[in-house]
Amino acid sequence: MDFSYDARTLELRERLLAFMDEHVYPAEAVLEAQLADPARQPWAVPPVVAQLQAEARRRGLWNLFFQDAHSRPGEGGPGLTNLQYAPLAEITGRSPQLAPPALNCAAPDTGNMELLAQFADADQRKQWLEPLLNGEIRSAFAMTEPEVASSDAANIATRIERHGEEYLVNGRKWYITGAMNPDCKIFIVMGKTDPDAAPHRQQSMILVPRDTPGVSVRRGMRVFGYDDADHGGHAEVLFQDVRVPAANLIGEEGSGFAIAQARLGPGRIHHCMRAIGIAERALELMCRRALDRVAFGRPLAEQGVVQDWIAESRVRIEQLRLLVLKTAWLMDTVGNRGAHTEIQAIKIATPTAVEWILDKAIQAHGAAGVSQDTPLAQLWAGNRTLRLADGPDEVHKRSLARRELKRYAGGAR
Repeated sequence: MDFSYDARTLELRERLLAFMDEHVYPAEAVLEAQLADPARQPWAVPPVVAQLQAEARRRGLWNLFFQDAHSRPGEGGPGLTNLQYAPLAEITGRSPQLAPPALNCAAPDTGNMELLAQFADADQRKQWLEPLLNGEIRSAFAMTEPEVASSDAANIATRIERHGEEYLVNGRKWYITGAMNPDCKIFIVMGKTDPDAAPHRQQSMILVPRDTPGVSVRRGMRVFGYDDADHGGHAEVLFQDVRVPAANLIGEEGSGFAIAQARLGPGRIHHCMRAIGIAERALELMCRRALDRVAFGRPLAEQGVVQDWIAESRVRIEQLRLLVLKTAWLMDTVGNRGAHTEIQAIKIATPTAVEWILDKAIQAHGAAGVSQDTPLAQLWAGNRTLRLADGPDEVHKRSLARRELKRYAGGAR
């Protein structure tokens, strides 16, 4: 395994670092002001994001995550491998509210674009994938439900029933990221088409345009008090006798669980790539604060406990980065299924370690750490949700432990 950056990655990395310094970091204060503007259209993405997107496209930093044989020249990204994309995604994680959407590399659109590229038919890709790749619309992935433990997909209660040349969709979803955004035009909905089938063949995926009668975006959901309006929020969505053409089904009936797993694997590593950037930002802020503040006659940087936090943070970041790079390399060389163990390992390890680093950075800042005057509180809130998003820690640990035990079952050595 060679984790050195190739020439293409180095060139894009330098271009992206310059974009961050010259445009993204200065725009963070602009974003805050625009979100606070009382004249702003509710839940609309602030104008500064579109300005950054135009500059990112001009610099060739658009759709970096995307690699797909279906896209025509100019539609998709540069076709980077996971290993090439990892250090770039990490950089965007240093400003997660602005950098990923500026590059059209933000969830849930990234996962939805990959899903459509892999499983949608030509007409579906033409209607929905192309405008997503061009940044003309946004999308949402409607899987999580409030009344069931959604970590077990067999629990999904939303029904997708065939009626002639249409499907009838009924169900209630929540924490549907991006759904409050007025530019969100399409929902990819997971529901049951056959409750009597084998547990992992009961579910299907279907495309539901937002303006379809019966679709009701009820309310925005908050995360530790944050509405995440810069990303278009998280919504509770009700589907009541929603009729869509049978042609809107993605793949075949009963393939929904497999499609979900294929979508969530790359999504998990993207989250972890960006989370390392969050950790780097937190460590930088902690070091600057430690050098700037004096307590009990000495700078915080000379206090043993603070030095311990800083050293431990650096060790954890390096461990996480190596594990993420190994996972990316495996996904490139043996495929997502061959990297299943490592994908679960990074999903378990990364959010927890980054949460610890953020906690210590907040502690070093005192009251400022929990205030709106630093990004730390919001970064902590966003990172903490990763221990639930795309499967909670406990589900990944259960699966990983079973795989380990299976190696030794029956006296195997």
